[in-house]
Amino acid sequence: DSFSGPVCDRPVMRVNNPLVIVMVGLPARGKTFMGLKVARYLRWIGYTTKAFNVGEYRRRDAGIQKPASFFDPENDEAMDQRKKAALTALGDLVEWINQDGGEVAVLDATNTTRVRRELVFDFLAAKGIRVLFVETICDDNEIIEANIKEVKVNSPDYKDLSMEYAIEDFRKRIDFYRKAYEPLSEDYDKRKSYIQVFNVGQRFIVNNIKGHCQSRIVYYLMNLHVRPRRIFLTRHGESELNAEGKIGGNSNLSPNGRAYAQTLGEFIVSRRDELPGLKVNYFRGSMKWKSNSKRYGRVS
Repeated sequence: DSFSGPVCDRPVMRVNNPLVIVMVGLPARGKTFMGLKVARYLRWIGYTTKAFNVGEYRRRDAGIQKPASFFDPENDEAMDQRKKAALTALGDLVEWINQDGGEVAVLDATNTTRVRRELVFDFLAAKGIRVLFVETICDDNEIIEANIKEVKVNSPDYKDLSMEYAIEDFRKRIDFYRKAYEPLSEDYDKRKSYIQVFNVGQRFIVNNIKGHCQSRIVYYLMNLHVRPRRIFLTRHGESELNAEGKIGGNSNLSPNGRAYAQTLGEFIVSRRDELPGLKVNYFRGSMKWKSNSKRYGRVS
């Protein structure tokens, strides 16, 4: 669940001040998925980035397979353990920034109360670290149920337990979190930097975004696909130069190439009902939209 360091030879980006992306939201809303996607993207564009999952600290310190009641906001003992896990994660995060040259960190946790968010914000601000809150809000039961079944039942918290028990217990856990949940507010949090993502990209609220890095993060989140989807890739059919054993150039399609284009088009049209929301895009080698090659019009 942790990412750090660049993944390929790209120009190294730099931030004037370290940044922490603080995830916010109820369980089963896609926070971890989204946080890790952002971390991977930032590494790809050159920022030294790492994700810190508070749940891992909680499991390490308090043990796994805690019942839903452990997350009851009125369970003072458990609340102390969960706060300790959050502070330990924050301590490691700051140490990584100061000692390993970390630039952007992702704090992956629910952070559902104002008290917890103020604790995190003040802790980081006192060390000169900027904060960007990313809140995932979802009231689509179909998405929530899919998240519970596909992700949470495979969590270490439910290892070796039945799926039926895991689903029931996790729903109870969500109810406990909901009791104390305080979403980000335009009035209360107007001076903070944040983005709220509704129903996995259906709507967004963006507030007080500062600098190039935060802008890149917001742009990425507004274009992130979080639902599963299928992507089909195909090259053009045989070209006249291909038929001569040559690669490249800008020749027309050969008879075989035109037959391939015709057959491919007929196949896609015949399967449209099985591929709802199908979109067809065309690329050339430079990865720009559309193409000026002679083959483009014939393939399309």
